[in-house]
Amino acid sequence: TAMVDQLRRTGITDFIAKATVGLLFSLLSVNLLQEFLRTGHVTGMLLLASESLVVILTVARRRAMVIDSSAKAATVTVVSLVGPWLFRTGEASALAPDKSQRGRVVLETVIGTRRMRIPVASKIALGRSFGLVPANRGVVVRGPYGFVRHPIYAGYLVTHVAFFFAHPTIWNAAVIIVGDGTLIARALMERVLGRDATYAAYCQRVSWHLVPGVF
Repeated sequence: TAMVDQLRRTGITDFIAKATVGLLFSLLSVNLLQEFLRTGHVTGMLLLASESLVVILTVARRRAMVIDSSAKAATVTVVSLVGPWLFRTGEASALAPDKSQRGRVVLETVIGTRRMRIPVASKIALGRSFGLVPANRGVVVRGPYGFVRHPIYAGYLVTHVAFFFAHPTIWNAAVIIVGDGTLIARALMERVLGRDATYAAYCQRVSWHLVPGVF
């Protein structure tokens, strides 16, 4: 941990995190843009629009007061972070295709836009408190955070499943199982935030992690 702290003080870890996010976003962009130009399907473009906020907020985020520097936190963060960027479009037919190509595009646009509201609104509400590794960058309780503690993760789960239905490949299924499995584990890692009295009081009001009334 001493080496990690030293790297953090010199800004190297922050640079690596931003560079990694930029690289993964570029790779995802190429794949989804090619698929959109080939088919006109908007599912991937909506995912891309949401992920662009990750890049913006990663660059603009404020310095964390406390960071979980444990090996477990690092592992879960890396796996859950890389997962969504590994989604790939394919030739497989959608699990619920529409008979009309035009009708399908319209349906994808309407449903996709509604589906993206949760993660986009949550990222905007989080603002500069956004971060990749579990940390305390200030407790946020506004917007979607008034219903669940981790609305961004909840939105991701819905979005990723919808993406799989549009592109049902074995590769995408594996990405969801591994990536979203660690995403759920990441949502439960509140060791650092749990030390904050403000967050403890917030947890008393909002007890659900991802789905109100369920979990």
